[in-house]
Amino acid sequence: MSRIGKQPIPVPEKVAVTLEGLSVTVKGPKGELSRTLPDGVSISQVDKTIVVAPTSDKRKARERHGLCRSLLANMVEGVSKGFTKKLEIVGVGSRAQVKGKTLVVSAGYSHPVEVVPPAGITFTVENNTNVTVSGADKELVGNEAAKIRAIRPPEPYKGKGIKYEGERILRKAGKSGKK
Repeated sequence: MSRIGKQPIPVPEKVAVTLEGLSVTVKGPKGELSRTLPDGVSISQVDKTIVVAPTSDKRKARERHGLCRSLLANMVEGVSKGFTKKLEIVGVGSRAQVKGKTLVVSAGYSHPVEVVPPAGITFTVENNTNVTVSGADKELVGNEAAKIRAIRPPEPYKGKGIKYEGERILRKAGKSGKK
């Protein structure tokens, strides 16, 4: 049995969870998320906790046990606290700004790159070089941050590009001169 799957999920006061078979809807102060979980697990709500259990002892059910528990825990945390990913833009002349809801990134190309956020995602920019992606859905926040990073990934010689906050870039030595 999965160690992660065994742990019950505490539900905060301001969060409402609706279970209909394998369809789960979670409502909270940061928004509403819904998801249909794969079969092989059963979900039940006991007082202020949600318990996930495998329906059988087969391999697929055991594999999905911890996954479903993590997905539900992320949904509950997302609608109560929300998720954020921070990115840093490194390089002379590289910057970002928000126009309306759209993020406009100037990263050394001949034209600025515009990123339109999906529903539930917001972009904020500080000092023209620090971008924050925030929202209730952890998966969506991570995907949008990865799309922004993919505009200009950091290069290994000078470290220029867009990187996650705290990300370490393995540096390479440049060309050595003739001796």
